Amino acid sequence: MTLDMQKEEFSHAYVKAIAACAGFAWSKPSVDDDSVDLCLHQRGGGGTIRSPRLDLQLKCKASDPPDDPNGFSHSLKIKNYDDLRESNVQVPRILVVVLVPEDVNQWVDHQEPQMALRHCGYWHSLRGLGPSENAQGQTVRISRANQFNVASLRDMMERIGNGALP
Repeated sequence: MTLDMQKEEFSHAYVKAIAACAGFAWSKPSVDDDSVDLCLHQRGGGGTIRSPRLDLQLKCKASDPPDDPNGFSHSLKIKNYDDLRESNVQVPRILVVVLVPEDVNQWVDHQEPQMALRHCGYWHSLRGLGPSENAQGQTVRISRANQFNVASLRDMMERIGNGALP
């Protein structure tokens, strides 16, 4: 397996672990032609919209945790940028970037009392952003405040269930 394939699988595992702890199901589109890698689902829900959903584009980047307290930059292919910035989609979409150590052997620390995944995932909504002036890609700024964790996922699904955006 190539390093890029390992990163892809790790980002999927990270999001699936968060979704499982939050109590949400996941599914994977049979073809990724719309920049959606995973779909998260809540059964029922307490909002005005029954069974809210959230679509995710996943990326994994080998990097130390950000030094900048405000966040970090991530480059997207223009196709992914354009697909994620659309505002006329029924199911909200977000980008999730999982940061991992450079050394793949440090991604997971497994001991009998615990298993730790390193480093952290962050989310960003590109919905409604303007078109890129670059034909190849677009760099987006991701806030460190937007950690993709159990609490933030539950909050997003609650907002979606109430008819709002993540």
